[in-house]
Amino acid sequence: MHMTLTEAGMLVRGIFEDNGVRPSTSFSVAHALVQAEAAGQSGHGLRRVPAYVKQVRTGKVDGQAEPILSRPRPAVMSIDAAHGFAYPALDLAVAELPAIVREQGIAFAAIGRSHHAGVMALTVERFAEQGLIAMMFANAPAAMAPWGGKNPLFGTNPIAFAVPVANADPLVIDLALSKVARGKVMEAHQKGTSIPDDWAFDIDGNPTTDAAAALKGTMAPSGGAKGAALALMVEILSAGLAGANFSYEASSLFNENGPPPELGHSIIAIDPDAANGGGTAMRMATLAEEMARQDGVRLPGRRGKGLRAEALSNGIEIEDDVLKAIEALR
Repeated sequence: MHMTLTEAGMLVRGIFEDNGVRPSTSFSVAHALVQAEAAGQSGHGLRRVPAYVKQVRTGKVDGQAEPILSRPRPAVMSIDAAHGFAYPALDLAVAELPAIVREQGIAFAAIGRSHHAGVMALTVERFAEQGLIAMMFANAPAAMAPWGGKNPLFGTNPIAFAVPVANADPLVIDLALSKVARGKVMEAHQKGTSIPDDWAFDIDGNPTTDAAAALKGTMAPSGGAKGAALALMVEILSAGLAGANFSYEASSLFNENGPPPELGHSIIAIDPDAANGGGTAMRMATLAEEMARQDGVRLPGRRGKGLRAEALSNGIEIEDDVLKAIEALR
């Protein structure tokens, strides 16, 4: 079905409110999921609605939670997501952290007792639009083994980064440390389609094209041992510093069973002109222009930004099975 972004947002927001989620949280979650869908990230988009709502119904997510902010040090912000959705806590960080950055030059936000961080490009981009550099780290339920192992211990543990560019859109990097985001495997499982044989392993550690077997097994790390090592780094920078569950302690984001996942996220934001007196955005423009001179080079972040702009003008297509599953939640 074809919908405008506004119509899709109203649909999803209404579903969450009908299921007892506070209106402000419903708006935040709906906006994040619709923007993910618009950016071509359907594994983090509207396909998440049924699982999210079922988790509210069982109490795995507190739909009435409000994030709680504290500032234990001048350049440090701590946010307790209070077993609620991640998006209100991320919105709070975007709203409050920039003032600290402009005061201190650099600032850090740790978010604990949280949930699915979604498309993190959408979070770091908002800092870049305010003239700041931002890095974000998040852990996720265990889906990837340490290098040489077979049992899930780390999450896909994404990293995101954004930097402002003078007179242009920011450069935005968003990547999972598994070869692909686990949401893509979930999407293939829902559609009943196979996956490439280098995305994941089954429970015996063998490559698999079966999405169901992949969800029971482990994701393949991006770059082999290097990706697994970076997943450990993100585990420490997110869950470790936020006092959150490590990935192997967290319950699944794909079903309503078990306790709250209590995941962790962290954001480092930097005033790019604090150390050099100014002009960083212009220098980034020079770098971006130099990259773009080479045939075939696509500047990171521009595809998603372009897709969202197109969706804003022309709307999005929601697959029938997704729409049916969402409508059934009323």
